[in-house]
Amino acid sequence: MSLKQYILNKQGKFGEFGGRFVPEMLVGVMEDLEKAFFEAIEDQGFIDELDLLRQDFAGRKTPLLFCENLTKELDGANIFLKNEGLLHTGAHKMNHCLGQGLLCKRMGKKRVIAETGAGQHGLATATMCAKLGLECVVYMGAKDVARQRPNVFWMEQLGATVVPVQEGGQVLRDAINAAMRDLMANSSDTHYLLGTVCGSHPYPVMNTYFQKIVGEEVKEQFTERYGKLPDYLVACVGGGSNAMGFVYDFLDDEVDITLVEAGGKGIHQRDHAARFQAGSKGVSEGMKSYFLHDEDGQMYLTHSISAGLDYSGVGPQVSYLKDSGRINVDFALDDEVKNAWKMLARTEGIFGALESMHALAHVIKIAPQMKGKNIIFNLSGRGDKDLFITTKMVGDENFKEFLRNQI
Repeated sequence: MSLKQYILNKQGKFGEFGGRFVPEMLVGVMEDLEKAFFEAIEDQGFIDELDLLRQDFAGRKTPLLFCENLTKELDGANIFLKNEGLLHTGAHKMNHCLGQGLLCKRMGKKRVIAETGAGQHGLATATMCAKLGLECVVYMGAKDVARQRPNVFWMEQLGATVVPVQEGGQVLRDAINAAMRDLMANSSDTHYLLGTVCGSHPYPVMNTYFQKIVGEEVKEQFTERYGKLPDYLVACVGGGSNAMGFVYDFLDDEVDITLVEAGGKGIHQRDHAARFQAGSKGVSEGMKSYFLHDEDGQMYLTHSISAGLDYSGVGPQVSYLKDSGRINVDFALDDEVKNAWKMLARTEGIFGALESMHALAHVIKIAPQMKGKNIIFNLSGRGDKDLFITTKMVGDENFKEFLRNQI
């Protein structure tokens, strides 16, 4: 079995990672979802409907851009970016939302619930539900609601109910817990549209399958243009949806891969979300993987300048790939992310999501020593959603005054 086949195996086990660790009352729900998913992807009608939505509604293919100015600035490797920020709603999240939305209708479910951190998954879910005529409820940590207010506004205008979660650290993991409680109370008519490659089987496999279109396009676009594979792939990694989608199609190829975590204010304190740097193996939220937790299994509070990388766990496939040696992992500090955001804007005219700028921060470090090599990083989203974070970050007093006057 190839590595690509293994990562999409029907058992949902990846070495010691993955599995299905859910309350007994949800076992049947997960089994029904698993059966429906594997049947759907063998149905050409389902695939054709998904492909049409991807093209006409979401706007695939997204561009692969040669960053000529950034390449000159760093004077090393040739740098390319896959611009998922140009997908409808501004991030890669629409890929798995469309897939799960069609699956939801296939299963006869009328109501969709979701969790979101940066808001991009929530926005994509609300957009998909509006398009497909489904009721939508989005759980979001209260802290993330405050710092991602534009996405909350858009979700509500699309007809979604956004529920701020006040428990715990008021971030992504708390939103996941709240969504799971809702699912246990309303499983008969509700589909939980989990937003990354985490959780109980079949979610890691299912979302990797729906996201792998990103890497498939990258391989086709690069090989058509240059007649060979790239040397190096880089993506940020929180839960892992953009990372797995970006690298999946290259897993059986001789291409180096690095995934970059949120180093926050430094990994030698707890103001970060670097699971592989400072975490350990455990079982939580439906899966076995790496987590930032204490010896009793209690999750640590996390920090990232980005709202989408502060999850205390990571997808089980990512953990397997890291421990097997197929991928490398690194981290980027908040200050490095700020620098990357400014550099991409000023050299290429693109405002990237702060999550994606973790990947670029790594590229900035390695590119000068890789003359003649070809590096592609995944710009998993655009930076509109980060407006209030970046306003503080750059210290634009004029814009702050404008906002105060508007309020």
